[in-house]
Amino acid sequence: MTEAAIEVRGLRKVYGDTVAVDGVDLTVARGEIFALLGPNGAGKTTTVEILEGYRKRDGGEVRVLGVDPAVEDAAKRRWRTRVGIVLQGTGEFDELTVGEVVGHFARFYPEPDDPADVIARVGLTEKARSRTHTLSGGQKRRLDVALGIIGRPELLFLDEPTTGFDPEARREFWTLIRDLAGSGTTIVLTTHYLEEAETLADRVGVITAGRLIAVDTPRRLGNRDSALATVSWRTAEGAWESTRSATPTAVVTDLAARFDGEVPGLTVTRPTLEDIYLDMISA
Repeated sequence: MTEAAIEVRGLRKVYGDTVAVDGVDLTVARGEIFALLGPNGAGKTTTVEILEGYRKRDGGEVRVLGVDPAVEDAAKRRWRTRVGIVLQGTGEFDELTVGEVVGHFARFYPEPDDPADVIARVGLTEKARSRTHTLSGGQKRRLDVALGIIGRPELLFLDEPTTGFDPEARREFWTLIRDLAGSGTTIVLTTHYLEEAETLADRVGVITAGRLIAVDTPRRLGNRDSALATVSWRTAEGAWESTRSATPTAVVTDLAARFDGEVPGLTVTRPTLEDIYLDMISA
C-alpha cells in the first residue's frame, strides 16, 4: 500500500455471529477532510475506533500515518503524538479550569501548540479561568476540541464534534476546521449533520451494514450532480405545478415565455445530500 494518511484494505471486525465491519477498503489522502456517514449500528464507530488504535480488527490491513494501529511498539507510541482524537465525550475535570485542563494536556506532547492560542481558537478565552463544571454543554464540547488539537496533530478524528453547538457556534467551528485543513491537517469527521458534511468534506463515505457502499465528493455522491431537477411554479389560477427534468434551464425558458418574463413562485431544486444519503441507507 502506498503512503497516505489512511489506507485500509479488507477491514473486518466480528462480534460473535455479528459482522460489524465487512471488507471495508478506504484511502484518505493527506490534507483531506473526509466525512464518514452511516446510521447507528452501521459499523462507522467500530471502523473509526480501529483506525484510532482503540479496537483490534479481525482481518484486513490498516495503515494510519504509515503505522499499523494494532501493533504495540515504539513506533506506535510516537504515532500517538501525531494523532488527535475528539470523542463524543473526553471526560470530566470538574474542579479544574479550562486553562488548567488544556495546559495539562499540552504536556503530553513533544511540540504542543500554545494553550492560550488553542483556547482562543475554540472560542473559550472568556472561560479560561472558569472551572469546567460551570461550562454549558456546547462550551464543554469546545473544550473537547481544544484537547484534540493541542498536540498539533497531523491527523484529527472528530466524532460528532458540533453536538450541542448553536448555529452560530457551529459555523465558527467550521471555520476552525477549514483553517486546520488549510495548514495540512488531515481530518476524519463523523457527523449526523448532513449540512456539516456537505460544507466541510472533500469526500464523503457512506457505510451501512458493515460495508462501505459509496465514496465520492458531496456533489457527486450517488450521481447527485446528474440527478433530475424539480422545477416548480404557481399557475395563473394559484395552483402549484412541478416537473422533473434533466434540462431545467430549458423548462424555465419555456415557462418565462409562457408567463411573459416572471414565473410566479419559481424554484429549481436537485436532490440534497440528505436525500441521496437516506436513499442509500434504505436500499
